[in-house]
Amino acid sequence: MSEEVGRTAQSGWEVGVSRTLPYSGARLWEFLLSREGVEVWLGAGVELPRERGETYETANGITGEIRSFHEGTRVRLTWQPKDWDHDSTLQLTVVGQGRRGTLKFHQEWLADAAERAEQRAYWKDVTERVAAALAER
Repeated sequence: MSEEVGRTAQSGWEVGVSRTLPYSGARLWEFLLSREGVEVWLGAGVELPRERGETYETANGITGEIRSFHEGTRVRLTWQPKDWDHDSTLQLTVVGQGRRGTLKFHQEWLADAAERAEQRAYWKDVTERVAAALAER
């Protein structure tokens, strides 16, 4: 096991970003799977598939495949921007805690520490955009 932050023996470079919001887990999930929500976290021009093995491509060229889908709590998929030479695995999880809910992004199989830092900033921005979109509703 490496002592480098964010590098594991099991899944290479990885990053996790989470945020607890003042919305129930059900409300968070409903938003994240709505057309508006999918645009915020996955990208415009795509409806999130629900079945294992189904593929997707966003308007800006992110491609991937659904690995697992658990209604109300978690979706796991591959995620590859058009300028990457590899894919990564992304897991979106929602945990409800009464009137609050936690949104979690976890991404594995990143290329290196620089890509990890880039994706950490990216997913932090996504969580901010999710929070802002929900606040406007």
